[in-house]
Amino acid sequence: MNNGLVNAVIAYIMWGVLPLYWKLFNDVPAGEILSHRVVWSFVFMGIVVVLQRRWGDMLRIAASRALLLPLVASGLLIAANWLIFIWAVNNGHVVETSLGYYLNPLLNVLLAVVFLREKPNRGQWLAIAIAGAAVLIIAVDYGRFPWIAISLAASFGLYGFAKKKIRQDASIGLLSETAVVLPIALGYWIYLAAAVKTTAWTLPASTFVELLLSGIVTALPLLFFARAAARMSLSTLGFVQYIGPTIMLLLSVFAFKESVSPVLLVGFSLIWTALIVYAAASVRGARLAKAG
Repeated sequence: MNNGLVNAVIAYIMWGVLPLYWKLFNDVPAGEILSHRVVWSFVFMGIVVVLQRRWGDMLRIAASRALLLPLVASGLLIAANWLIFIWAVNNGHVVETSLGYYLNPLLNVLLAVVFLREKPNRGQWLAIAIAGAAVLIIAVDYGRFPWIAISLAASFGLYGFAKKKIRQDASIGLLSETAVVLPIALGYWIYLAAAVKTTAWTLPASTFVELLLSGIVTALPLLFFARAAARMSLSTLGFVQYIGPTIMLLLSVFAFKESVSPVLLVGFSLIWTALIVYAAASVRGARLAKAG
């Protein structure tokens, strides 16, 4: 348990500080950053799988439609999530990315209701209602629908749903997902070269090396997360996950100097209230089920 908690904290701290890393490439378009993230993640995870001598698992996946289709879906969804996140960070929307990852667990409940026919208890429904009110308040304050937050929450929530259809460890799963979108990333490189629009390859050598490290930056928190998930209860892991968006929110205010209006603070307060209500309702429901 203690070892799992340490791994979880490390994973979520890494995810929380990721905006600092993507800010290094402000002059590179988000799509181009994403293509490099995909390629170098594939290269790094390929090396890991070779060292683990697990290429047989990859061949088994490629030969199985039941395994391959969910991985195609999860690969496309996580790539979409990465693209939205990178674009948002480099265009001054870190506050909204934080909101998206706060909303994610509550959106997961809705996905479970719609697709898995799960039945939340009254407290959990109350939490969802409070979160919905918060999104409405934030949308009014923004003067627009908070599409970045909703898109991040939806893409990551659907990614988790797709992952439930196939059980693979982090190494094989991430390599498979990046393999799915690798042809798109390489095709985009060819397009940029043909159109003479390449930016990343003209970066200073030190900055380009930092971009090469995007594979490691992507994979390490996922590997720590996988170790944590194998050793911790889901409820405890759920509490730890809020480290990430909390760090993002603090970075947006103190490092990136994004403005946070009083109304937005009210919206975030409602989100935090919803999370507390949901956690309390979940714990109470689990105790009642155990007692029954």
